Order: sequence, then structure tokens, then C-alpha cells
Amino acid sequence: MLSSLFVFRFVFAMFMFAAQAPAPAPAPSPAPSAPGPIIVETVRQPPVTREITMGDVVLGAVGVVGVVMIAAAAAGLLVGVVVVLMKRSRDRAAGPTDPGHAKLRS
Repeated sequence: MLSSLFVFRFVFAMFMFAAQAPAPAPAPSPAPSAPGPIIVETVRQPPVTREITMGDVVLGAVGVVGVVMIAAAAAGLLVGVVVVLMKRSRDRAAGPTDPGHAKLRS
């Protein structure tokens, strides 16, 4: 059984190989001639940039930290003002809780 399958595959492969059309012959190449001139195009390079030094890195870091500190201070002041104003408005609306309560400032 196994050998008949092998024979069948072999015959089928040979049939397929024989049925293929032969490859066309390559066209004859023209006679070699003298090579033409070689043209090289140059690309203009960008100007050289200066190197980054440790001083530039430190100044950049200090600048970023300074901006973050200023933003944090502004946000803190804004939140503080809002909290104080909310507390004052609650105190005015609530009134005294103790009959002997007296406000020091009006």
C-alpha cells in the first residue's frame, strides 16, 4: 500500500515536471561599450550645532523646577483664599452658637 502511494507520487511529479513549458532563452546582450561619465551629487550638510554642556543641563533643570515652584505657590495661594472666604461666609450665615458668644472682629 505504502509503496504504491510512493510510486503514484513519483509518477505524478514526473508528469508535472514534463508538462511545464521550457523557460525562454535569454536575449543576447549588446556588445560592451565604454562606460559613461560618473556623476556624483553632493548634499549640503546642515550647520554644526554646539554641544550641550553640564551648565546647560543644570540651568534647564533649575528653570523647570522654578516654574513648578511658582505654579505650586500660585495654586496654594488660590486654594488658601478660597478656604478662608468659604469659612468666613459660613461663620456669617451660622450666627452665634453660644448666647455668651461675642465676635472680636466684625
